[in-house]
Amino acid sequence: MAALCARDGCTSVEVVGGAGDLGADVLATTADGRRVVLQCKHYSEDNRVGSQDLQRFGGTCFAVHHADVAVLVTTGSLTAPATEYADTCGIVCVDGEALAAWTEQEAPAPWEASGHRPAPIPSAPTRGTSS
Repeated sequence: MAALCARDGCTSVEVVGGAGDLGADVLATTADGRRVVLQCKHYSEDNRVGSQDLQRFGGTCFAVHHADVAVLVTTGSLTAPATEYADTCGIVCVDGEALAAWTEQEAPAPWEASGHRPAPIPSAPTRGTSS
C-alpha cells in the first residue's frame, strides 16, 4: 500500500502498522497536502470485513491520526453493514476488485476517487477593518 501511495504522488509515506498502531497501517500526504490514513485487511474471499473492523478504524482514523481521507483497503470484500458504516463516517473503502483496478492504474487513487477536498481556511480579518 505504501508503494502505491508513493507511486500516485504521496509524500511522507510511512508504514506504521503493527502492535499498537491504533488502526493505521500507512500514513501519507497527498500532493495537495491531505493526510491519508490507510488500514489494510488481507482477508480471504470467504472472510469479509465487518462493521466492527470499520468501527475500530473509524474510532481512530480522524480523532487520533487526524486523517483528511481515511481509507480501508481489503483484498476481499465488505459486509453491507460495514459499507453503510463507512459511508456514514466518510471512510473510503477499497475492496479486492477496486484494489486490483488501482494497482493496474485502471482506477484513481482512493483519495482522488473520494471526492473529498480540504475545506478552505478562512482568512483572518485584518485588525482595524470592518467586515
